Amino acid sequence: MTLSVTENSEETIQRLLSSYELGAKLRQLRLRKKIALVDLGRHTGLSASMLSQLETSKMVPTLPTLARIAAVFDVGLEHFFDDRRRRKLFTVVRADERIKFPERADSPVPSYFFECLAFAAQGKGMQAYLAEFPARAADAVKEHFHEGSEFLFMLEGSLSIHFQSEDHVLKNGDSVYFDASEPHSYRGLKSGGRAVVITVPPRL
Repeated sequence: MTLSVTENSEETIQRLLSSYELGAKLRQLRLRKKIALVDLGRHTGLSASMLSQLETSKMVPTLPTLARIAAVFDVGLEHFFDDRRRRKLFTVVRADERIKFPERADSPVPSYFFECLAFAAQGKGMQAYLAEFPARAADAVKEHFHEGSEFLFMLEGSLSIHFQSEDHVLKNGDSVYFDASEPHSYRGLKSGGRAVVITVPPRL
């Protein structure tokens, strides 16, 4: 199994931000207030040309720029990130949009790498990941824990999960569900493994 870490890309970030339709929301605000681009430029200190590019989504606004515009229209930043049509949640994430991260940014030998499978969805009731576990020695992995529950389904390879002083080996097609507040660790065996991992917050 070949493992590689894909660095963050400007293209992916731009694609994520474009899903909020910031330009369309800006234009809707401006037309509702009956303000010309030139007049909005005077209020915000931005050029009419830049504002036009923002409205047509040829340019994605920075957070300070968006805050300046929001102040003129007396709306909060959340206005631009809410779904104005209040549609039911449905978000598609393409394979080439995902970014691969190591277990921890400061880990020289990560015990796993992960990709967020639904990073563009807002207000999720769970987190879903595609995880890769390279083969590691037992003393090379560290335990961790977090609130809620966790579910893991093995796609390929083999994996050892250490939980409550026991090691449990999972292979293709195996799955496990456990209380993630208990310290646990993953260790890829032989040629490593791949799995879908889902975490859910604790019940109230």
